[in-house]
Amino acid sequence: MTILVTGATGNIGAQVIQHLVKHGADVRALVRDPSKANFPAGVTVVKGDLLDVDSLRSAFDDVATLFLLNAVVPDEFTQALIALNLARSAGIERIVYLSVIHADVYVNVPHFAGKFAVERMIEQMGMAATILRPAYFIQNDLTIKDVITSYGVYPMPVGEKGLAMIDVRDIAEIAALELLRREQAAQPLPIIRINLVGPEALTGADIAAIWSEVLGRPINYGGGDTAAFEQNLKQFMPPWMAYDMRMMGERFLTDGMLPDDGDVERLTTVLGRPLRSYRAFAQETAASV
Repeated sequence: MTILVTGATGNIGAQVIQHLVKHGADVRALVRDPSKANFPAGVTVVKGDLLDVDSLRSAFDDVATLFLLNAVVPDEFTQALIALNLARSAGIERIVYLSVIHADVYVNVPHFAGKFAVERMIEQMGMAATILRPAYFIQNDLTIKDVITSYGVYPMPVGEKGLAMIDVRDIAEIAALELLRREQAAQPLPIIRINLVGPEALTGADIAAIWSEVLGRPINYGGGDTAAFEQNLKQFMPPWMAYDMRMMGERFLTDGMLPDDGDVERLTTVLGRPLRSYRAFAQETAASV
């Protein structure tokens, strides 16, 4: 059976494909520009777009299992609904959807609210799916590496509640294993939700302390000024996205992003190894500076 991966050229999608290929899966990658695709041997590349209905219909031919990953874009919700409706019409009954943790809590954050609406569609239409709900991606902090190393400040408005930050490599491996579990099952499996979290919940002060230790000099936590955070983000992303990120930061401060009981143990069992830590990420990043 064929597994179709969307978001195939992104960091997570590309790693999902690598894991699937290692397990001998028949993989098809949906990309906008096949000339830029660089996948392992054996991966079938199909040109398409999540808003191009005809291209999706063609891409879904003979597909049994779908990995749906939507980028944070203004029409993310529409893309997901189109893809899921067309998958249902094509008879695809094995789906893994990448949502976000606390999508039902961060209801005023645009991209969280959109993902939660997609979850509701999957559930109410009785689709056989795994809904993966990752916490904050550790690798998001690569975008602020220079601020940390050059100015001695950790600027993300993480707050004091704590975030169970997860390495994208762990997300990709868990997603691939779940795709294989569904693809290899004798019958389509019932819907489940899985929180994807890191091994510990860290506050802003905790993260600054890790960087201080790794770099051997003081790194200060920048605090929770989300208005300033939005203005800084507008220097390198569209205003709508900077505002979306500000709303997310405000929910970090009020609610945090914490695992449920048993989440860490469940993921450790699935992977057969410990989850990657933020400290390990900081050490890897510092070594590459």
